Amino acid sequence: MDPIKDYLESTVSLFHTYKSLGEKALAQVPEEKLFWQFNEDSNSMATLVKHLSGNMHSRWTNFLTTDGEKPWRKRDEEFENDIKNRREMMQEWEKGWKLLFDVLDSLSEEDFEKTVYIQNKAHTVMDAINRQLAHYASHVGQLIYLGKMLVDGPWKSLSIPKGQSKTFNKG
Repeated sequence: MDPIKDYLESTVSLFHTYKSLGEKALAQVPEEKLFWQFNEDSNSMATLVKHLSGNMHSRWTNFLTTDGEKPWRKRDEEFENDIKNRREMMQEWEKGWKLLFDVLDSLSEEDFEKTVYIQNKAHTVMDAINRQLAHYASHVGQLIYLGKMLVDGPWKSLSIPKGQSKTFNKG
């Protein structure tokens, strides 16, 4: 039994789960609705994707050697609703997730003894990973919530559909 390896496998699996849930939510929404905002202070689905990608690039680029808040990051620009189409949005989505998975796949057990910094605050590698997992899960939840509001017609449940718990539990 290797606790670090088990933790990393579990975490990677959870990141894949949240990536998949986000993709299933985004796929159900018509392209023109990906850019809808409730008001000026809220984010569209496309803007959330842009922010996630920007955060992933900042946090996971040189994860072990530089502060996770990169000086080249333009966080405020991540919240500008300027992605042009679904293709561009999904390219941003994939670039961010690819970087995350490449870094996680490259980590060794020895790396977990290191300290990493995010916004000049020291974190264990495990804490930094957990921080990002929680952050991304919260935004994927926002994508799902927005998706349910924006889909015309029935929403394809991403888990157990309403009223189907007994049927699911029998299986």
